[in-house]
Amino acid sequence: MTNYSKKIGITTGDPNGIGAEITIKALKALDLPKEDIVLISNKKVIDYYGKLDKEYEIIEIPFGENISPGNITPETGEFSYQSLKKVCEIKPKAIVTAPVAKNALHLAGHKYNGQTEILNEELAKEGQHAEMLFLANDFRVLLLTRHCALKDIKLSKNMIITKITNLKAILEEKFKIENPKFALCSLNPHAGEDGILGTEEIEIMKPAVSELRKTGINITEPLPADTLFINAGQAYFNNKKIPYDCYIATYHDQGLIPIKTVAGDKTVNMTIGLDIVRTSPGHGTAFDIAGKNIADENGMISAIRAVL
Repeated sequence: MTNYSKKIGITTGDPNGIGAEITIKALKALDLPKEDIVLISNKKVIDYYGKLDKEYEIIEIPFGENISPGNITPETGEFSYQSLKKVCEIKPKAIVTAPVAKNALHLAGHKYNGQTEILNEELAKEGQHAEMLFLANDFRVLLLTRHCALKDIKLSKNMIITKITNLKAILEEKFKIENPKFALCSLNPHAGEDGILGTEEIEIMKPAVSELRKTGINITEPLPADTLFINAGQAYFNNKKIPYDCYIATYHDQGLIPIKTVAGDKTVNMTIGLDIVRTSPGHGTAFDIAGKNIADENGMISAIRAVL
């Protein structure tokens, strides 16, 4: 079996989305040595959306259906799932994934809330757990909870302590940040307003902060999220230092709205906490423009650059 430990494994996502198109465009723009890349896809899918300018190795995932840009089908969901399974199986040095459609995955019988959950199932060893870290240059946001309904969000003291302790180790090791500074978003408006608008800050978050500080972790009290990101956004736009090394968001939109507002499609979704780092563009399948050759490849370029 070929040793892929020195290659970046790239999946092209849903065959009816923009994944193959942005992969082709990104690889042309980056002009990487063909020996550094392995594509987990299907030649028919790639050829439909463009032409690679180098003979990159392609690990073929079967896809016997007609390509139909914009359509959501069980077959495309199965292709997306099998592509992820295969890239995990070959264990490259890093994984880059183009967008998939969760509803297509579900139609194929794979009831996952996203690619992160599949990667966690396939790659996590005992004691490991995949986490979602979003990047736009030095602007970083970690999600304490991922793809779940707002009504299902549950925080615990141990969960906060574990995730932030693990994050500190990763920032120090991968990003070479010594003693990183963390800003913690409150769950409730105005950080709960002394319990008037919610008690999670008092009962869960502040005790977790106290324990983290005892271990030497530099973290704020839970702060109102509606104002916490203002300085970060201004710093990003003006190419100045971001005030904190990572912002800790309690739920999906709380963290992604500010970083995507300032960075747009250049935002990178990075899966951390596993032996293999995975990145992905911060956008979705863009079914509305699939097959029109107008998709912007900058998110995919950023995702690949993040693991070079």
